Amino acid sequence: MSELAIRTEELTKYYASQRGVEDLDLRVTTGEVYGFLGPNGAGKTTAIRLLMDFIRPTRGSATVLGLDAKTDSIEIHRRVGYLPGELDMYDRLTGGEMIRYFGNLRGFDAWHRVDEIADALELDLSVRIGEYSSGNKQKAGLVQAFMHEPELLILDEPTNALDPLIQQVFYRMVEEVTASGRTVFLSSHILPEVERIADRVGII
Repeated sequence: MSELAIRTEELTKYYASQRGVEDLDLRVTTGEVYGFLGPNGAGKTTAIRLLMDFIRPTRGSATVLGLDAKTDSIEIHRRVGYLPGELDMYDRLTGGEMIRYFGNLRGFDAWHRVDEIADALELDLSVRIGEYSSGNKQKAGLVQAFMHEPELLILDEPTNALDPLIQQVFYRMVEEVTASGRTVFLSSHILPEVERIADRVGII
């Protein structure tokens, strides 16, 4: 049996009287693109936040790269590239300064990778984030997620605000990740996108 990059057992999160996600059982195999498909509000972002230990489950468990999502979150964050669905960036910094900040937190030093990804996405890193369009902010988020060549990418609605040409660049980036044996878990509410890129699909 292939090694699992993500595994959840009855993963559940309630917010007061509202259900965030309930009894989620995921099996994501190492080396695949797993599409996590569902309408807005279905619980995709909640599930991802549970995997990243940004929130704690009401019940159930999750492992990421064989590590417990609750007790090993620091190591998980080191080994995962994460793109949140809602980007919160430092408007006064340039794109390059923000990415260097995140890179330094990881002990990252392969800065040529940053330039390569930014060039592919047609992103000017010398511009302040506050002057970026929503599409360019999304590109900056993708740069910081991909730059350290993580074992696993967890991407929440990664093509939001990207124009069709840049979406094609993103798809090629994902193909390069899995060609090297690494794993991509991406959420989307867009069926054609998931059909285009995913090896397997889970619907929530």
